[in-house]
Amino acid sequence: MDHLYLLIPALPLLGFIINITLGRGLIKGKAHLVAIPAVFLSWAAAMYTVAQVAGGTIVSRDFYTWIVSGGFSVSVGFLIDQLTAVMLVVVTTVSLLVHIYSTGYMRGDKGFYRFFAYLNLFTFSMLMLIMSNNFLQLYFGWEAVGLCSYFLIGFWYEKKSAADAGKKAFIVNRFGDFGFGLGVFMIFLAFGTLHYGPVFQSAPGVLAGKTVMLFGLSVPLATLISLLLFCGAVGKSAQLPLHIWLPDAMEGPTPVSALIHAATMVTAGVFMVARCNPIFSLSPLAMAVVGLTGAVTALFAATIALVQNDIKRIIAYSTISQLGYMFLACGVGAYGAGIFHLYTHAFFKALLFLGAGSVMHSMQGELDIQKMGGLKKYMPVTYWTFLAASLSISGIPGFAGFFSKDEILWKAYSAGGIGILLWGLGTLAALLTAFYSFRLFFLAFHGKFRGGHELEHHLHEAPKSMTVPLAILGIGAVAAGWVGLPSFIGDALGIGQPDKFGAFLSPVFVNVPGGAESAVSGEAMVTGLSVAVGLLGILIAAYMYMWKPETAKALKQKLPGIHKVLWNKYYVDELYNFIIVKPAFWTARNFIAGTSDGKVIEGVVNGVPRAIDSFGRKLRKLQTGMLQDYAAIMAFCIFAFIAAALVFWKAMGG
Repeated sequence: MDHLYLLIPALPLLGFIINITLGRGLIKGKAHLVAIPAVFLSWAAAMYTVAQVAGGTIVSRDFYTWIVSGGFSVSVGFLIDQLTAVMLVVVTTVSLLVHIYSTGYMRGDKGFYRFFAYLNLFTFSMLMLIMSNNFLQLYFGWEAVGLCSYFLIGFWYEKKSAADAGKKAFIVNRFGDFGFGLGVFMIFLAFGTLHYGPVFQSAPGVLAGKTVMLFGLSVPLATLISLLLFCGAVGKSAQLPLHIWLPDAMEGPTPVSALIHAATMVTAGVFMVARCNPIFSLSPLAMAVVGLTGAVTALFAATIALVQNDIKRIIAYSTISQLGYMFLACGVGAYGAGIFHLYTHAFFKALLFLGAGSVMHSMQGELDIQKMGGLKKYMPVTYWTFLAASLSISGIPGFAGFFSKDEILWKAYSAGGIGILLWGLGTLAALLTAFYSFRLFFLAFHGKFRGGHELEHHLHEAPKSMTVPLAILGIGAVAAGWVGLPSFIGDALGIGQPDKFGAFLSPVFVNVPGGAESAVSGEAMVTGLSVAVGLLGILIAAYMYMWKPETAKALKQKLPGIHKVLWNKYYVDELYNFIIVKPAFWTARNFIAGTSDGKVIEGVVNGVPRAIDSFGRKLRKLQTGMLQDYAAIMAFCIFAFIAAALVFWKAMGG
């Protein structure tokens, strides 16, 4: 590839450096003219690289030595294989469209240059993460995207809720990243290296049968490493119980939500689990934990989204739910299906967020869907693209989400055992997904406008800088899934190998345990049921919010307890506040500030100078400036010296 792949992360980094240093002065107001070409050229280099990978060229090489200490050596290097190629398509394409969209959305903002600098830095960080060929570089990219997330969530730092949301995201991710860091340490201790190649090749031999003692229990080493790595994925990909940061992250600008918290950063956990499949596949327990966490999270987040009214928070909980589907797939060994859903999800979820941003742009920042309605006639481009995204996430045939979500459910069902439970939870979540997606859609775009006459006069379609990315993502929301047709559709169409996507990724996922493939008729049955529940969810939403809107109000009054629990998100934030935040503050006030800091540390830091000062004040009284006083002191000292000499002489026998 003639080292062209080096330009993929280098160009966004260069854009960041130029904008952060010159954006306020020399290129004021023109930051996008640096940021967008940088990402566009990175995208072009990435597409060329992807084409090379599709032709059979795989890159695995070190660029330069980063750290050497004794037997520990780590280089900055790149692994560009089929999995990396898929992620390159997702990251660079969505990033480019979000950059273009942001020129209209962020126009006039006083932090315009800073916003584009952060977007460039995030793109660089994510590219370093997915292109890394060792765990330390992966960890660097992992923490760098977390830092960029903090910058961008709290971009409007003068707004307290945004600043708090940025801190919350950063702190919550520290819990997961602590486990992830321990997992990286365990890999080095077990393998003596952090490079993917030797680790993955020797994993079966090194980890098979080995155990470690943990709290008095003998734990398989493969299970321990897998679960520690998965801790990082739980935090970064907002899975239970570390999901709480993602809904609050909606305080950031909407393009940030589309780029970081829907299409790219939050999928880093799924990518990491898929990349580490040679380790995870050695531990059935770890895979069961991954699958069950994903399935429960998918259902949990979907129930919360049923009653929310903030348009961005609904989509945020949708993101948490869809990420759960990806982990469900990885948990049953269907890593390819999980990455397939990551790929299709990037298009329809980025489209949903950018569509929400278009609505907010027209509604002067309003987020409450109960104050919308009838936007179809004012915003036709936004309407049709949002409809495509909603149909895609609902799994309606012909749209991208149908192919990937149904493959996940089929793989879970065919895995048998715990896979049947995961399939059941996933199917129920599919019903709820279709319902809440079209609840949002019908309340926002159909019916009468409920935001007042004054606001209605200002309703308009977004500028082309925003609608063109919507249209491109709309194409992706429809067409992206056609590279992975189900087997029964392939048979019906006479296609020998319909799942081109799975075949492309197959070299990455070798020796992966999974359930035996059932008959094609079984796949058709599972797919048919999934489509049926998706259509049912849309019909129920249409009945409750278009045909009989009074039904929703009546149901809320009939089930106030359930509605209150869902509205308050199962009180998880309140629970964490009670068991973690309040004890932490109490400890800080009473022990850290009150005792260790207030008395011990400050007692030493301030006490020693006070003692010296006190001694000095008393000693200073001897300096009277009077000659007779000094003569008396000298006489006393001479007398004391002679007396001490006589005592000493007497003691020595003199």
